[in-house]
Parts: sequence; structure tokens; C-alpha cells
Amino acid sequence: MEQNSHYPGHIISPARPRDECGLFGVYHHEDAAKLTYFGLYALQHRGQESAGIVASDGKTVCGHKAMGLVPDIFNEQILDSLKGNIALGHVRYSTTGSSLLTNAQPFKVQYAGKSLAIAHNGNLVNARRIRDELENEGSIFQTTMDSEVVLHLFAKGMRNGIEQAIVRTMEKIKGAYSMIIMTEDTIIAIRDPNGFRPLCLGRLNSGYVIASETCAFDLVEARFEREVEPGEILIINQDGLRSIRPKEETRKSHCIFELIYFARPDSNLFGQNVYLFRKKQGVLMAADFPIQADLVMPFPDSGNYAAIGFSQASGIPLEMGVIRNHYVGRTFIQPSQTMRDFGVKVKLNPVKELLKDKKVLIIEDSIIRGTTSRTRIKTLRKIGAKEVHMLVSCPPHKFPCHYGIDFSTKGELIAAQKTVDEIRDFIGLDSLGYLSIDHLVQATHIPRKDLCLACFDGEYPVPIEEGASKYCLE
Repeated sequence: MEQNSHYPGHIISPARPRDECGLFGVYHHEDAAKLTYFGLYALQHRGQESAGIVASDGKTVCGHKAMGLVPDIFNEQILDSLKGNIALGHVRYSTTGSSLLTNAQPFKVQYAGKSLAIAHNGNLVNARRIRDELENEGSIFQTTMDSEVVLHLFAKGMRNGIEQAIVRTMEKIKGAYSMIIMTEDTIIAIRDPNGFRPLCLGRLNSGYVIASETCAFDLVEARFEREVEPGEILIINQDGLRSIRPKEETRKSHCIFELIYFARPDSNLFGQNVYLFRKKQGVLMAADFPIQADLVMPFPDSGNYAAIGFSQASGIPLEMGVIRNHYVGRTFIQPSQTMRDFGVKVKLNPVKELLKDKKVLIIEDSIIRGTTSRTRIKTLRKIGAKEVHMLVSCPPHKFPCHYGIDFSTKGELIAAQKTVDEIRDFIGLDSLGYLSIDHLVQATHIPRKDLCLACFDGEYPVPIEEGASKYCLE
């Protein structure tokens, strides 16, 4: 992709889609809050805007959250104050709403003498209508997040018990969501019936852990048990683990962009190893595009693994032709208009002696708006690259996403406005190619019917209500 905010310490740029939120929950561990801290650290790539942890000792729920990165928000003293053997954590990027502390998660409320906290990732497609209905009935919302929509619905059903409250809430909300709800003595994991977003179950000694990705289990040395099934509700308390599954099976719609871009390469999700999937993308591109080049290279860190696969399959040497500055943080002072290209170049610097007079093939994981790629290609031309070709390891993004990725308008997508040849000319390339949808699906080993490919083909698995993109579960 263009501006890579994929890892901690990167500038957040509108030229890149923002990452999804990350969830981590712990049940029955004496260092639950500290364990959650490390779990969030592993999931930092999914959200660098804010982070929070709530913990419970069985009677009292306490928490801490702030804007920024996980290691900047928490220290030993804060973690020691979050007592209990149950904890819930969240790292956040917003797709709508303000980037304010009031919108950071987990979001905690008191209702009928009971504490409820929620952390989640995804978008509701009917949130606007539900929120309007709740407000008409007298509900008062404290934030611009639609996590409150879920909590209001959940609280309204609590008179019939937790199980019924969750089931009835899920009957009303539509869209893409993975979420964890915590009370003083219970952890509840929920995944939408289509399974858009990942959510995993693990074991650690006699306790349980829930996480957005398996890489978090690896860090805390938890054993991966399985993925939470689409539409499944897992209730974990002193009685153990209980699963409630939907009566009717819904079409699976796993988000392909999780595999292409969002997930960490050392994670497994949707039954796939992300690293091997991305290498396979490169192998398939090598068969489709027999380009003659002196070297193949990614723009770190996007395209790294597809570039490895392409190089191995094609025999063209893999080089790291641009070097990434690992120490560019979120607080980096933005350049003035007269230095408008500096914000792009500060992160990546080409190796001039390597690229001069060479035919260069760049592997990218996607092109969303094209502006950053254009600036980078100008830099390669300036230092003397003889030819510059680019292959993209997914099809052109032509349609907005309503399920949790922040390219929610068609006007933001260059492929919705231009042909491949026009994009090539706009960016300044000698050639440009995209992996086909068929080969993208082939790289996953998942049936096409079980994937959400809406950003490529415009086929939305869950109908979108008017105004839905303005309201999201972030």
C-alpha cells in the first residue's frame, strides 16, 4: 500500500486505509492486566490511535485508557493498579467519529448496579437507524462511538439474563463485528454471523484468552484452540466455557483485506497462514506477468512477502531498494506545503547506487489513492532508475467498504475513476499490473463464496442501509 501505517511508529496518513481495531481478553490469570498489555502490544499494528485496559477482581471493574501507543500509555504502576484475574483490552483506529479520549475503548458503563465494558472491531450497517430509535425512546449517548448502540441494546435485554441479552442484541445489529463484553465475573466473545473480522480462542494454563489474531497468543505463550465461529457467542465464567451457536447458518464473508494487508504475517486467520498466503500472491503474479527486470523490491513494509514469493518464482533477485526509517513516530512534525513531499520521503529512502540504471520491479499490496506511489516513483526516476514497473498483489479497489475499512467513498479510490493504463500514467510507471480476483482467491485456499470481495467486485454480502457508512463500531 501507499503510506504504510502497518506497524507502530509510522506516520498516520490519509493515503493509507486505517487498520482495524485489536481486541484481547483474559479470563482467570493472576496477572490479567499485564498479560493484556502484552497482548495489545502484539496487536499494535491494528490500531495506533488509542488503547485501554479494564480489569476485574470479581467485584470491582477498573480501567485506564489514553491516546497513543500501548507502551506510552501503560507503565508498571498503572498495570499494578488494574487488579484482578479478568481483563479486557483494545487498540483503536476510528473510521468515523472524533479521535478523542472519550471514544477510546474499552467503553465502560454502570447499569442496574452492574459494570459492563465492551471492546470491538467492525462496522454496523444499521447503526444509524438503531441509534435514532434508541434516542427516540429516551436513551442518552455519551460518545460518538456506536459501541454505545450495542451496550444500550445489551442493557435493555439484561432483565432476561446475559445469554438472552446477547442473542437479542445480535438479532438486531447487522454488519461486520467482532467484540468482547466483560462484566465483573464474565468474559463474552461475539463474532458476526458472516465472520468478516477475525477472533480467536486460546488457552493459558487453566484460563482462557481471546484475541483478534493468533500472533498475540504467541507472545503471551497461550495455546491456540480455534477461531470463534461466525455467529458464535462464547460465554466464559466460573462455570467454564459455553458456546451458543446460531440456529441458522449465514453465508461466510471473511474480509480478504485482512489477509492482504491488516493482519500480521505471523498470524493465522480464516484457516490461513498470512505469511504463506502473501508469498503465494507473489508466486501467482510471477506466472501472470513475466516482466524482464534487474531486481524486484517492495516499499517496506507493504509488499514484502509477495515480493519474496515473486522473486523465488521468477528468479529475479530480491533487493531492499529503499530503506525504512523505523523511528518516525506519530508526533512527527508535518511538513509545510512548500515541503509537501517530505512527509513521504522521511520514512523511505532509496539506495541510489543499487537502483541507478536498473530496470526496477516494485511489488505493492494495493493502491488506494495513488498519490504516495506517484511521489515515490518520481524519486526513483530522479535517482536514475532506467525503468520502473509495478505489480499489485490484489485487484483494483473500485468500491467503498462499509464493513470497517476507511475508504468509504468511491471518490477516494483511484481505480474507480481511472483505467489501469490511466493509473499507470498518473503514477509514472513503465507498466502496471494487478493480480486477478481468481488468482487472489486461489492464494487463499478459501472458497470464493466464503470471502468478502466487495471492494473489488461491488457485491456486498450484507445490505447497506442509507447513511450506514457514517456510523461504525469503532
